[in-house]
Amino acid sequence: MNKSTAFTEIEAILKNRIMVLDGAMGTMIQGFRLGEEDYRGDKYPDAVKDLKGNNDLLTLTKPEIIESIHDQFLAAGADILETNTFNSTSIAQADYDLQSEVYELNRQGAALARQVADRWSAKTPEQPRFVAGVLGPTNRTASISPDVNDPGYRNVTFDELVAAYDEALRGLMDGGAQIILIETVFDSLNCKAAIYAVLSYFEETGVRHPVMVSGTITDASGRTLSGQTAEAFWASMAHVEPISIGFNCALGAKDLRPHIKAVSNIANTGVSVHPNAGLPNELGEYDDTPEYMAEQLAEFATSGLVNIVGGCCGTRPDHIKAIAEAVGNIPPRLLPELDPMCRLSGLEPLYLDDVVGFINVGERTNVAGSAKFKKLVMEGQYDTALDIARDQVINGAQIVDVNMDDAMLDAKSAMQTFLNLIASEPDISRVPLMIDSSKWEVLQTGLKSVQGKGIVNSISLKEGEEEFIAHAREIRRFGAAVVVMAFDEDGQADNRTRMVEICTRSYRILTEVVGFPPEDIIFDPNIFPIATGIDEHRNFSVDYIEATKEIKRTLPHVHISGGVSNMSFSLRGNNAMRESMHSVFLFHAIQAGMDMGIVNAGQLAVYSDIPENIRERIEDAVLNRREDATERLLEVAEEAVGQSRGSAVDLSWREGSVGERLTHALVKGISDFIIEDTEEARQQFPRPIQVIEGPLMDGMNVVGDLFGSGKMFLPQVVKSARVMKQAVAYLLPYIEAEKEQSGASQTKGKILLATVKGDVHDIGKNIVGVVLQCNNFEVIDLGVMVPYPKILETAIAEKVDIIGLSGLITPSLEEMATVAAEMQRQQFVLPLLIGGATTSKVHTALKIAPQYDGSTIYVTDASRAVGIATKLTSKDSNLELVASIKEEYQTVRENYLKKSRKDTLSPLREARANAAPIDWSGYTPPVPSFTGVREFNVDLAALVDYIDWTPFFRTWELAGHYPKILTDAVVGETATELYNDARAMLDKVISEKWLEARAVVGFFPAAREGDDVILYTDESRKVERHRFHFLRQQMKRSNGRANFSLADFIAPTGSGLKDYIGGFAVTSGLGIEKKLEEFKLTHDDYSDIMLKALADRLAEAFAEYMHERVRKELWGYASEENLTNEELIREEYRGIRPAPGYPACPEHSEKRGLFKLLDVETNAGITLTDSFAMLPASSVSGLYFSHPEARYFGVGNVGIDQVEDYAARKGITVEDAERLLASNISYDRVRRAS
Repeated sequence: MNKSTAFTEIEAILKNRIMVLDGAMGTMIQGFRLGEEDYRGDKYPDAVKDLKGNNDLLTLTKPEIIESIHDQFLAAGADILETNTFNSTSIAQADYDLQSEVYELNRQGAALARQVADRWSAKTPEQPRFVAGVLGPTNRTASISPDVNDPGYRNVTFDELVAAYDEALRGLMDGGAQIILIETVFDSLNCKAAIYAVLSYFEETGVRHPVMVSGTITDASGRTLSGQTAEAFWASMAHVEPISIGFNCALGAKDLRPHIKAVSNIANTGVSVHPNAGLPNELGEYDDTPEYMAEQLAEFATSGLVNIVGGCCGTRPDHIKAIAEAVGNIPPRLLPELDPMCRLSGLEPLYLDDVVGFINVGERTNVAGSAKFKKLVMEGQYDTALDIARDQVINGAQIVDVNMDDAMLDAKSAMQTFLNLIASEPDISRVPLMIDSSKWEVLQTGLKSVQGKGIVNSISLKEGEEEFIAHAREIRRFGAAVVVMAFDEDGQADNRTRMVEICTRSYRILTEVVGFPPEDIIFDPNIFPIATGIDEHRNFSVDYIEATKEIKRTLPHVHISGGVSNMSFSLRGNNAMRESMHSVFLFHAIQAGMDMGIVNAGQLAVYSDIPENIRERIEDAVLNRREDATERLLEVAEEAVGQSRGSAVDLSWREGSVGERLTHALVKGISDFIIEDTEEARQQFPRPIQVIEGPLMDGMNVVGDLFGSGKMFLPQVVKSARVMKQAVAYLLPYIEAEKEQSGASQTKGKILLATVKGDVHDIGKNIVGVVLQCNNFEVIDLGVMVPYPKILETAIAEKVDIIGLSGLITPSLEEMATVAAEMQRQQFVLPLLIGGATTSKVHTALKIAPQYDGSTIYVTDASRAVGIATKLTSKDSNLELVASIKEEYQTVRENYLKKSRKDTLSPLREARANAAPIDWSGYTPPVPSFTGVREFNVDLAALVDYIDWTPFFRTWELAGHYPKILTDAVVGETATELYNDARAMLDKVISEKWLEARAVVGFFPAAREGDDVILYTDESRKVERHRFHFLRQQMKRSNGRANFSLADFIAPTGSGLKDYIGGFAVTSGLGIEKKLEEFKLTHDDYSDIMLKALADRLAEAFAEYMHERVRKELWGYASEENLTNEELIREEYRGIRPAPGYPACPEHSEKRGLFKLLDVETNAGITLTDSFAMLPASSVSGLYFSHPEARYFGVGNVGIDQVEDYAARKGITVEDAERLLASNISYDRVRRAS
């Protein structure tokens, strides 16, 4: 298909500069103060309905006014004129009974704008002007019911929208429009209807015109009216291949920035923004001045976010003039180079990348697969049927399959009804949908009902190429991904050769004839039943697995799916055995490259839990390893089916006054009587707030004084806070019920705390918050994974005095720098506190403080946080502290730069030449007991003896080594009480099964290549399965010391040695959220922090436990090892288990490969955030090295030569590598807020 001339011209301009859209047509028309007669003109004197307000009609009745407005905007510097056709569809014009005028409104609207644009192009040939034909949203919604009592009802259909848009589009193009602008999209399904009409028009005419798509984020929720996030919106619209994606209307520039930034990161096309001139004031007018809007949009441009800018409601020619001048000399945003990736969406996006792992497609909303669901649909009980869909999402389904194919059902009607109802349930519709049917008309109905980017299941070559191509093109017009069955004119593929042959043929047709993106193709090579007793069926699973390997190897970017339950159909009725068969099948299929499957994830056996005798026989059948595999499987098929402490209590303190009792309870952390004492105090004060300000605060002041003087320790303070919170919670209803507002509580100040985006660790932050509250600070805790816009917006809205950021993983350091840069950009002056395990004074001084002119202060622990916060909120000591910190950090930077001079680093080539001098001659690498991946479920009781208690006490800021700390002269009593509480809770955790521990371990043939380690698919060591990229120490060495890299400990390629590497992921945090929610409801910070700390210790103990099993059993190179726990803690064993993010391999993104390799999400229930933090937070992952000389070390600083080398090895940009290695680079990195 050829591009239009204007398309080529605009593409060339966008490469060189930012283009400018015009402003608000409606705002300008209002200035003319037109009456009803003006709107009627000579053409519509007898119109039955009032026409005033139908601005589009002025194109026909007052063309001179519209021409004048166009002319003013072009004179102001606009490159692109929008036609006056926002409401020129038959749907919108029906309000005026003017449907018959739609074509002419659009044709004349485009012709008039084109006339003005051509006139200006002749005046300024160096700046050609273009006309964007506007397709507005209409006044109806295809995704939302207008009747709250009938969520499945719609007042417009997809087909009606397509017809309306088609008519308007033809008028626009006939009138001379050069760009198609689908704008102010508040319902993505409406927009998809417009896109469908546009793509159909392109196919009909054979010419592709440039398309702009602009959505509307309606409010602070950050979503469109129909509920999509910015990222999900892009996924839904990307198939039109627009020249720009962006947002307009509803919000001002400042509020649109986070959403523009979100799409600028992921869109491989231009980004546009034309915001309102702020939000309307009480008079309905807009207050943002031209200068303010220009400043805001210039910052967007400087930050590399935009390619097209302009104005929406409230913007006049002077706004456009200021904007055009502001961005005139700023280069346009560079389009990111993105690897092909299937991006699906419901209300939220789902990216089929390395991080997401195996995709579970929920299968229970399928009338063919669920008798319960079928019965509900047949009886019209759709509300209950929705619960089945909801349960699937809750239980981990990332996509929901919907199938209504049944002879007794009107499948089209049932599909539309159910999908309409799902759209009204955001907890279901947040995930993408798989529209599943063997009937083409049902698939079309589904596509017309879904606003997100879903999947069609399925099409095939069964009826020949012509129908296959037609169906694929239709699916592409809807923007969906597609499942392609291995089925052709000769029938279903039932062996490896046919599976590969049909999928290859389908791939060629889809990519070369239809132009279907390969990343949106999902092949189902066919999963057939095994163990049927029929010889021809024995190899079905092997054929699928082998075909999967070949398809993934030869057809780039495709995905593999399948209906897993098919393989066990011969054992229907024996659900336990079927679940075990599914688990074994998936274990092997996922390793072969299967990406997703239609499977009930809640009914999968854990691979490692399947008894060995049953698992072996299932694998014999799945892998067709024995002639008698079926008989042996049936033989075992039925097997698959079936300290108290006491002490005298001293209550003498109960004899004191109520104030004394409250103070005693707070200091001692006793909650037994807190409610009755608080109520007694309430009776003694005129107002309930005075109980908090008086006796409760007096008691907390005692706690703060004792803590500050070292007479109380953190565990005790947290207990005190728990009691305080319970008292406050009791008083709150009384306070809220009180009408008077006088006598508000006075605190030292208000502090906002947040764990930054991508990070899930919050124990330290929570402790700081508790201690600050105990010292009369008001704390607003935003929780974990908080994006910077929310942090800064809340800081402004709540008028906080200080912002505190926390993080544990190294990518959080980069996010903290981003927050600091944003604070600078938004001209904050608030102090910024930095804390967390990976933070340091040096990093804060070097990487974060330079981003922000305000005070940036590193805080080591909770006790120091109180002192710093107190000084920062004091008028007397504030300036002195700020000045001393700035001076101190300047000294830190200077000292660091002296130590990190370039001449202290070796060139990378020299560092590599000085690698660990391992003599590989005469060495035989140990062979693990298995290769591949295995799961493990371990009783928590087995882990207790492996706990290292010393870090547990450090979490509570008690210094000392276990067990000596229990008898320490200063903290011994507190430590002992804390330890006893911990052991008591640990007993409950184990006996009541609060937590679940799961692990996955894998071993793989491996060899070193440079600083990479190659993992192979099998022992032939011919096909590369994965590659880990390691870093090397670059510090200059003397005295014969090596520059280590973890790659040094694996035998190199060409050595002739068959070496191996292991990988693992363990968690002890599954189930923790339920218990934490209970503690939250009872305001029990002490138990909350205690459980998190114990879960962390159990995770580390689990890692130690599994490593011991690896050494003694699974890898078996130290089978005679017999170490005490103390010796294990001191690592007095052979081999190491370094983890990504730790000193020997500090770069976290290597976790992606590890998680994919081990299929960690499926096998251990652990997921990764965008910043590579693990969920649950009490999780550990890493690699196993067996060589006797393998050792831990710190990479330290790396030079630009290694950063560039690392980027090349990983296939990423140097800028991305610098971001990933931000804590290790030895030079100043240029960064900016964006």
